[in-house]
Amino acid sequence: MEQAAGAAAITEFERLYRANVDAVTGYFARRAADPHVVADLTADTFVAAITSFGTFDPRKGTARAWVFGIARRVYAAHCAAHSQQQDRLQRLAGRRDLDPDQVEELISRIDAERACRDMMAGLAALPERDRAVIELVDIAGLRPQEAAAVLGLTPGTARMRLMRARARLRREAQHQDAPAQHSAARPTRGDSHD
Repeated sequence: MEQAAGAAAITEFERLYRANVDAVTGYFARRAADPHVVADLTADTFVAAITSFGTFDPRKGTARAWVFGIARRVYAAHCAAHSQQQDRLQRLAGRRDLDPDQVEELISRIDAERACRDMMAGLAALPERDRAVIELVDIAGLRPQEAAAVLGLTPGTARMRLMRARARLRREAQHQDAPAQHSAARPTRGDSHD
């Protein structure tokens, strides 16, 4: 009986891993340009997921939201560790070497996520709480209810922050496009309009 439950849990975790590994890798590839860091953060996320798999409660949210909650905590911990010199040295010393094929695959993934990294740089103007909802819903593909669960918000609050953040991003994009259109419409010195 115990073996059957263990086998079922392994099968369930494998399904969770396969369904989310690409999205989690993309989440980290938008935040880091080093393929080793992307691989390490992805691995750390799923190690944390497997060690706490027994605590997952589907009544509190989807498995995808649970995994992204873990990924956010893993990334926050990475950022905190990276800011301290001692932790940086320990991380470099503990890094595993990737096969050339793995490096090439992650470089391709990082290149594919470059546009999202550029967009994320533009999101920096948003308050953290609004930016987090945009990242989870519009970039990572979670539903607003799932993002609410990840962030510990009510679904209504998450939807309101999402609406407010999207409106602000649209205004910023229009504001940035307007000067470019205005200057493109004006002839510069030496332009011929004969």
